[in-house]
Amino acid sequence: MRSNVDPEKLEQLMDILGREARGSGSIYFTGGASALLIGWRSSTVDVDIRLDPEPPGIFQAIAKIKQDLNINIELASPQDFLPPLPGWRERSVFIGKKGQIYFYHYDFTAQALSKLSRGYDRDINDVQSMFEQGLFSLANLRDCFDAIEPDLIRFPSLNPDALKSRVENFIEQAEQTQAEGPS
Repeated sequence: MRSNVDPEKLEQLMDILGREARGSGSIYFTGGASALLIGWRSSTVDVDIRLDPEPPGIFQAIAKIKQDLNINIELASPQDFLPPLPGWRERSVFIGKKGQIYFYHYDFTAQALSKLSRGYDRDINDVQSMFEQGLFSLANLRDCFDAIEPDLIRFPSLNPDALKSRVENFIEQAEQTQAEGPS
């Protein structure tokens, strides 16, 4: 079993990937990695990434890092579970550059929709944290869901009606909380 990842290990991972990759590319962090870097969690079990475009030599670097830092690295992003959202690259947030590698937070609207699709308490709490920190807007969440809704049928493990209900409930509760103002 691998150890949990904290912000320090995540920074080490970025440094090593930037040093070890043999060419340029981009790495998009999702889930717990984004939570660590932004600060609404202190640790995560694994680091979920999307490579786009894939940096040359990155898989050799990942294999080395998994052993050296004793961490889990998974190739996973919202578009593995949902249709890709239009404009996800433009909404992804730049973190920094290490060597020839550009690091980003994968589009927070897509992360929110992906977490709402799973519906676990921790995921819902993450969506709430992202929203409270202004990382996505309710209008964008609604518009992006509407844009991908016709393609949800391509993801048989998803229940489109359940996802739509979770999205609508989240938006309704967030709007209600905003209307009530600070307590």
